[in-house]
Amino acid sequence: MRFIRVLSIAPAVHDWLANTRRPHILHVFDKACNLINEQREVLAIVTPQIGNGPFNAVLAGQILISENLRVESPVSILNDQLIIGEIDISLSDVKCWSPCPDWQRLHNNLDLIARQLAALPVPDVQLSDSLRSGLPLALVTGEISSSKSFASQLAGAGMGLTPAGDDYILGALYAAWIIYPVEVAKLLGNEIAKTAAPLTTSLSGAWLRSAGRGEAGIRWHKFFSALLRSNFRQIRYTMGQILATGATSGSDALAGFISTFLAYMEMRN
Repeated sequence: MRFIRVLSIAPAVHDWLANTRRPHILHVFDKACNLINEQREVLAIVTPQIGNGPFNAVLAGQILISENLRVESPVSILNDQLIIGEIDISLSDVKCWSPCPDWQRLHNNLDLIARQLAALPVPDVQLSDSLRSGLPLALVTGEISSSKSFASQLAGAGMGLTPAGDDYILGALYAAWIIYPVEVAKLLGNEIAKTAAPLTTSLSGAWLRSAGRGEAGIRWHKFFSALLRSNFRQIRYTMGQILATGATSGSDALAGFISTFLAYMEMRN
């Protein structure tokens, strides 16, 4: 048995452990292992290269996860002890990381952020022009019904574990959390996530539900911090980190994020 220490976890990890009776492995990668329970909730065991996320437990030290686990490996839970195959992970007395950025501070600096984003290129995304423009416009005009309609068309569109349409929604939701006051963003995010999450993969649905709650991964946190500091060099660097996420997941999400801000600025002008 190999014992591995955990650096940090998201609050959702404790809820996942408490709500889970029959867990199994969903995916195994070199730097991550995704678990799923009977409620279709996801827990990600990740290496420090991936880092903190809305439903992540970050391992201490480097390990090639794909060399130690298979999709068929058994999973069991004993209190805060997670045993996956021959790996024993203790999740007790671990630092808890907050996945919610300071949305109020970001909203207070809305105009500053919008001006900086207007100078950035919009990554290309393999989606129809009507969907690419439709969701941002519906979001910035506060049309919940239209936003849900476009989200239902985007959900599951494209290939991969997190299809392009889902990543685009994710980025657009992050933009909405900055554009609107927190209570309004919470309403929009919840409605769109409830609509889109059931229409796509389990992993992508987990990301959409977390975005609906205002939760984001560490790379987005760093990007938001750079925008608040108006540090163009740091903005470019943190954008590069997001763009490096997945095959196209990061670029698709950034496209949704920047496009929604462009729609906001066009409407305001």
